Amino acid sequence: MPDTLLKGLTLRGLEVFETLARTGSVAVTADQLGMSAPAVSQQLRNLSQALGAELVDHSRRPMVLTPAGRLFLGRAEAALQALRAGQRGLSMLDLADLSALSLGVIEDFENEVTPQLAADLADAMTQCAFRLVTGASHALHGQIARRDLDIAICAAGHPDPAGSLIHPLIDDPYILAVPTGVDVSGGLAALSGRTFLRRDPDQVMGQQIERYIAGAGLSLPQRFEMDSNQSISALVAGGTGWTITTPLSLLRAGRFAGGIDAHPLPGAPMSRRIVLYATDDWTGPIPAQIADRARDLIEDHFAAPGRARMPWLGDSFRVQRGAEAARGAPEPV
Repeated sequence: MPDTLLKGLTLRGLEVFETLARTGSVAVTADQLGMSAPAVSQQLRNLSQALGAELVDHSRRPMVLTPAGRLFLGRAEAALQALRAGQRGLSMLDLADLSALSLGVIEDFENEVTPQLAADLADAMTQCAFRLVTGASHALHGQIARRDLDIAICAAGHPDPAGSLIHPLIDDPYILAVPTGVDVSGGLAALSGRTFLRRDPDQVMGQQIERYIAGAGLSLPQRFEMDSNQSISALVAGGTGWTITTPLSLLRAGRFAGGIDAHPLPGAPMSRRIVLYATDDWTGPIPAQIADRARDLIEDHFAAPGRARMPWLGDSFRVQRGAEAARGAPEPV
């Protein structure tokens, strides 16, 4: 890359551009980054001059990216993600003196996030008794409440486990999943002739979905009820019925994904929140650092691929970092 192109290309400029692409507003970008509005505008001008292309259409409200801006956004996000991951890696806490850690992780992550997270922790904990368990969110809630686990990554409960500290990771919005080619332009009424595939009501997802169905005034026959995400995905792909799921769950469909179409869920948006719970005696930096590493892995394996497959998800399926995560973190309960 020529030196003339690098002049004016700064990390702050990339952060401003990434945030503005998401918010569409100079004022909101300034507020989120702790800058003044003129400083945001100047960073955008410097970046456009460095690249020799206009990145943002300033004539529209909310602002939108130009074709050049859309092309550059993916590269900017990848660069920032790599830099942030590197920064967190350099500042990783030395866990050599930690004597014991019990970690639980939701089953949704067992093939991608959990193995890498476990490997990273094992590398950092040279003399630690490390216990890792996987399971459904409601089971992990109980283990945190009983102090059988120190930390758990799972869907937030209602209520949260008593005595827990909460680090938000990502909101996982509910979506409609139907066999490929099924017309849903008529809303849920268009699916009345097809079987609804229910989830186990003990699961957090099952409970939230049943509340949505009740709120929508739907009466759906009790024919299929399962606790297996893969079985539900297989039946949807095979044309047996339809379901309400989330992007995170849909992305685990594997070989069945090609037979499933995803659509926004009719009505008010609804999501399950994936969080890291830590018992309230873990008040030091370790839970926050594990949460940061989990966010990196969730973004790589789920959030970025999910937005690429379902661009209509937008910011509703993006990991929560920095001030955003801090604002969403409740006090201990």
